[in-house]
Amino acid sequence: MSLNQLIFRNLKKNLKNYYLYVFALIFSSALYFSFVTLQYDPSMDEMTGSIKGGAALRAASILLVAIVSIFLIYANNLFIKRRSKEIGLFQLIGMTKGKIFRILTLENFLLYSVSVIIGIGAGFAFSKLILMILFKIIDIDMLAELRFSPEALLQTAIVFAVIYLLIMLMNYLFIKRQSILSLFKVTSSTETRVRKLSIFEILIGIVGITLILTGYYVSSKLFSGDFTNMNLLFMAMAFILASVIIGTYLFFKGSVSFIFNLIRKSKNGYLNINEVLSLSSIMFRMRSNAMLLSIITTVSALAIGLLSLSYISYYSVDNGAASSQPDMFTLADSEDAAAFTAKLDAENIDYSQKEIEVLQANLNIGDIMDSALEEMNFDPANVSMGIVSDEALEEIDAEADEVLFAGYNDALGRFYNFEDEGNITLFSKSSSMDLRYIGLEKQSVVPYFFSGGGFPAAIVDEAVFTQLQNDLDPEIQLETSTYIGMNIKEEAQYELANEVFNDLFADSEGMNMSRMNSSASQKLVMGLAMFIVGFLGLTFLITSGCILYFKQMDESEDEKPSYVILRKLGFTQWDLLRGIQAKQLFSFGIPLVLGLSHSYFAVQSGWFFFGNDLWTPMLIVMVVYTGLYSIFGVLSLMYYKRVIREAL
Repeated sequence: MSLNQLIFRNLKKNLKNYYLYVFALIFSSALYFSFVTLQYDPSMDEMTGSIKGGAALRAASILLVAIVSIFLIYANNLFIKRRSKEIGLFQLIGMTKGKIFRILTLENFLLYSVSVIIGIGAGFAFSKLILMILFKIIDIDMLAELRFSPEALLQTAIVFAVIYLLIMLMNYLFIKRQSILSLFKVTSSTETRVRKLSIFEILIGIVGITLILTGYYVSSKLFSGDFTNMNLLFMAMAFILASVIIGTYLFFKGSVSFIFNLIRKSKNGYLNINEVLSLSSIMFRMRSNAMLLSIITTVSALAIGLLSLSYISYYSVDNGAASSQPDMFTLADSEDAAAFTAKLDAENIDYSQKEIEVLQANLNIGDIMDSALEEMNFDPANVSMGIVSDEALEEIDAEADEVLFAGYNDALGRFYNFEDEGNITLFSKSSSMDLRYIGLEKQSVVPYFFSGGGFPAAIVDEAVFTQLQNDLDPEIQLETSTYIGMNIKEEAQYELANEVFNDLFADSEGMNMSRMNSSASQKLVMGLAMFIVGFLGLTFLITSGCILYFKQMDESEDEKPSYVILRKLGFTQWDLLRGIQAKQLFSFGIPLVLGLSHSYFAVQSGWFFFGNDLWTPMLIVMVVYTGLYSIFGVLSLMYYKRVIREAL
């Protein structure tokens, strides 16, 4: 038999084991080529706004290369170990290690190059669709064109060529270091064999669970006021990160075995066939895979967390723009407002207009709030805020001695704890007024820049407002004290009105603002971030799912002799498959549940910095991630079913 015939026969024989590896390789190269194609697409740098889409994709492509490289190298190591007996047989019949390495190199080259070529073709075919999805997400009305980029082709070829050389280097080192005897023992030595659970491992399991729960507890207290300075806050963040990661590793190293051992002891050692195939296997397999499962769980939590936060930002764009800018259009002065209304009248657009005078004053609000952080250069006894009369607001009526706050975001509410009631002192230039605080409304009545950019506006009675107006401190007043807000009555005319606004004030600087423009600008940034994080998260999902699938393939081949014995004893395929189903539920479910749990507490501790909505975007991300992740569990179960069917 010639060398070429041997290579093609080996490829044909191993193709049934390589199919998911081939799929992952095609997917990785297609995704990377699509990314790089977008990076070189001229439309990415022509998008409106100050960001550069190509630059953002270039940064993301570096992370993509790292994820793909680690996955392909790991997958190759699994397969080379599965073929260790085959390599040993080659040496027994007289082949040198150099010749064996050449055979493997040629096999991998054929498989690798064909997969990458197919992936590049698929990436090119879908690059237009991906660009259309991006434009849809960032709400850009731009035509997506199918472009072939020679630069993207060259970059993809170089990257995957380097990855191939790294894989070949790993194969060379593996073959060189192994003796013939050790090659026949590689697969039998890769997993920890069944042995009694030691006291040390029981303690490790308890410590792992304790560390995870402690990290969760500290995370829940992160922004609740328990940490009163920046140093303590950063120390708490570092503790949470270390506690959860180390706890996850110890959980897989000892906690799983400890918990399942308690279940086994509760049955006095009498396990049915389903429990033998599930509990006993997982108890001892997970210990040897602790590092791998810890990495997959941690990065899964990171991927879900980042996806959730980016989607929270994107999902909250419209609500955030409405909160910070209460009316559709904000005008700086009466001349700009007159010019805008004249254009609206010319276009027969119905609108409403309001003018609110906003004065600036210092207040002592120490009686109603405490800062969660002491080191924020914040003095509650001297806070500058915008003051608005209740006469300017139809829906609010304050008494002569009352003050109401309006307009805040969730991040502000986490750092500054407002009481339900208390006393406030309002300072004019030469006197002060004592007022009774009656509450806080979330919806703003004037844009944030009238209140120092972060604090709510204070609404007072008209008499108090007049008294302040007659005794103003000119040093703290803004250049303009009048807020002019305009709203379009018919929603169908809103877009046309925004075009009129842009024609008038596109080149002007100042406080002329459009809520639609603000929302579009934020969607551009948040949408691109969500798009990139989503693709990186999808890449990791595919690669980690494939790695777990490969491990299950490996374990199923090792356990095949046990299935043969059980089948000969009279157990049916369904008897064995029920136990395998439970095993797969734990093997894929435990890392997933831990990853979801980690990401939930991570998102809960800081989601308010990213938007106003938590549950809907976070649950959507978690459900989609769980659904896609579960596909690999189903594929693994189907592979086990085939192994069991072939056991006799």
